[in-house]
Amino acid sequence: MPSIQQVARAAGVSSRTLRHYDALGLLVPSRTEASGRRWYDDDALVRLQQILLLRELGLPLAQVRAVLDAQVDEAAALAGHLHRLRAEQDRLARQAAAVERTIAARTRGAPMDAQDMFDGFDHTRYRQEVADRWGQETADASDTWWQAMTPAQQDGWKVHAAALVTAWREAADTGVAPGSTTAQDLAARHLAWLASVPGTPRTGQRPTREYVLALADMYVDDERFMRTYGGPAGARLVRDAVRFHVAATEGVPTPEPAAEG
Repeated sequence: MPSIQQVARAAGVSSRTLRHYDALGLLVPSRTEASGRRWYDDDALVRLQQILLLRELGLPLAQVRAVLDAQVDEAAALAGHLHRLRAEQDRLARQAAAVERTIAARTRGAPMDAQDMFDGFDHTRYRQEVADRWGQETADASDTWWQAMTPAQQDGWKVHAAALVTAWREAADTGVAPGSTTAQDLAARHLAWLASVPGTPRTGQRPTREYVLALADMYVDDERFMRTYGGPAGARLVRDAVRFHVAATEGVPTPEPAAEG
């Protein structure tokens, strides 16, 4: 039976998150020693797997618990999760196959079919969205910067971004306040991350106030961003912490969040 540290490493979460799940009654350890050390059996590991899958779908913790508590047929629930994972797996497989066809065509010097090359890719609509919101120059600068990276550099940037998202999710799961040291440290990291992307509207070395606040509102208003940060609570934490940070560093009152519809 693995310990809390072993489960945390295997699942890619922190021990603090697992303890928080215990406090909420969402994931109770199978055994807890007098010293407080927690252990998890197979049933607990299956439940954790389901929790993490539902979190990936953007459900807040309260809804995750409601779904799991209402679950009658565990096998059927797992089958549903598997179906969604298979769909994502299929999309990634199509992307991999498209790249393989491109390599083969380039090696042979054969013409390439655009439909085949971009099967499974859907990034173009997001590029156009950036252009629509913040101008074509911003979209072009960001795209040029990304395309100039080596695959290893792109992977490193993705790992850095994923680590930031994970830290936000864990902060939301543990209920930190937007003005707390933890949230404000994350907000500072977040703004530095935004500033690292060429094309980001900026004043000096900082992203512009208008850009940051508009983006912060999008985290709550846009379902895609909301899912990224683990659901409404996570998205609100990012938005409110970023707004708090901007106000604190500029010495102005914290702006009121946009109304939520």
